[in-house]
Parts: sequence; structure tokens; C-alpha cells
Amino acid sequence: MVKLTLRERESAQEAVRRFRKLVERSGIKKEMRVREFYEKPSEIKRRARLRAERRNRRELLMITP
Repeated sequence: MVKLTLRERESAQEAVRRFRKLVERSGIKKEMRVREFYEKPSEIKRRARLRAERRNRRELLMITP
């Protein structure tokens, strides 16, 4: 949970800007995007496997000159 206390002489615009940064850093926005639609467990595993394959391919390209 993100909590924000207003500072002395802080405008509403500054407080909103600070709040947005806090939400972004906490990962709430990312979590909302992930949970927006139901995703089958098989699709989650498939995406993770493809991500791992891309990562391995990239590492192999970086190692061999």
C-alpha cells in the first residue's frame, strides 16, 4: 500500500507527481496490467519459456565475438 503525506507548502500538482512515482516504483501499475485479463496457466508458462529462450540466445550472442 502506498501512503503519501503532504509536505509543507507542497502544491497539489507536486503531490500528484510524487504519488505517481511512488505507485510506479511499488509495482502496482504493472500488477494491475497483469491482472486485467485472465491468462491460462499454460500461456503463462509459454511466455516464461519464450522469454528464457530469448535471454539465452542473447547471452550466447554476447559471449561469442
